[in-house]
Amino acid sequence: MSGIASHAVDWTEIDTVFVDMDGTLLDLAFDNFFWLELVPARYAERHGLTPEAARERLTARFDAAAGTLSWYCLDHWTRDLDLDIRTLKRSHGHLIRFLPRAREFLAAVRARRKGLWLVTNAHRDTLRVKAEQTGVDRLVDSVVCSHDLDAPKESNEFWTELARRRPFDPQRTLLIEDSLAVLGAAKAFGLKHTLAIRRPDSRLPARDITTFRAVDGVSDLV
Repeated sequence: MSGIASHAVDWTEIDTVFVDMDGTLLDLAFDNFFWLELVPARYAERHGLTPEAARERLTARFDAAAGTLSWYCLDHWTRDLDLDIRTLKRSHGHLIRFLPRAREFLAAVRARRKGLWLVTNAHRDTLRVKAEQTGVDRLVDSVVCSHDLDAPKESNEFWTELARRRPFDPQRTLLIEDSLAVLGAAKAFGLKHTLAIRRPDSRLPARDITTFRAVDGVSDLV
């Protein structure tokens, strides 16, 4: 292993790394398939709708929940859609994959003796499924789920509560994340170092990101 590349980040300024899960370590292709293809198909079957009508109805519900804790909550969607989201997710868990060289990146961060926290909006049950498939929870020092703090990462409340419960130095902490909204919230809170992921879904081309320093993926840091 060549270690952590230094061209994108000055690692001498970093003590702690906060790394997102979906779209940063794990391929967002699974989540996009699950919510944009599988759930609409099952919802259409369940409620006797055409696929087009199901997608239209779900798009409105998804848009309304975006950026809130409900968007990430399996209990919310199980009730709202009348679907067993946990079972559906677990039955397709074999499709969950790491993004390229994500495991090597995590090992390189640990080798540099940086604190390594997995900081995710994923519901604890979602994390459980993904951890069973990938072992990602065993490759970091600590795991923080937004549900445990009763606020999504897109909110100032999340960062304030995280700092209260588990103090860290915002000036020496790096957040690596695919959500620009989350990066914006972290920066507004006072996090000095942020890095965006341009290609969270391996099936799609890299996004054009100009508002944050960005890399295609954590593979660029190894």
